[in-house]
Amino acid sequence: MLNLNMMLIVSLVMIFCGGWGFVSYHKHLLNSLLSLEFMMLGIFWLLGINMSMVGSEIYVCLFFLTLAVCEGALGLSLLVFIVRSHGNDYFKSFNLLEC
Repeated sequence: MLNLNMMLIVSLVMIFCGGWGFVSYHKHLLNSLLSLEFMMLGIFWLLGINMSMVGSEIYVCLFFLTLAVCEGALGLSLLVFIVRSHGNDYFKSFNLLEC
């Protein structure tokens, strides 16, 4: 039981650290995307722990992981597009009228 509680605490710390990183490191798009992916990993771990405790279907975790991978691929493609069009990933240099 101690190991399970420790895993729950670690997953919650991962989610909060990802949220803190997303709020505090907002100058670069890459830092924001990495923080979001770290939060998704923590949520996936928490979901996996909860599904294993309940004993229900694990397919929900696989569906969530598929959505997280699609979100990461979309974020990476947007990052590549923005770096090619603007030259960097600073948020202060973005202008919506230039696209």
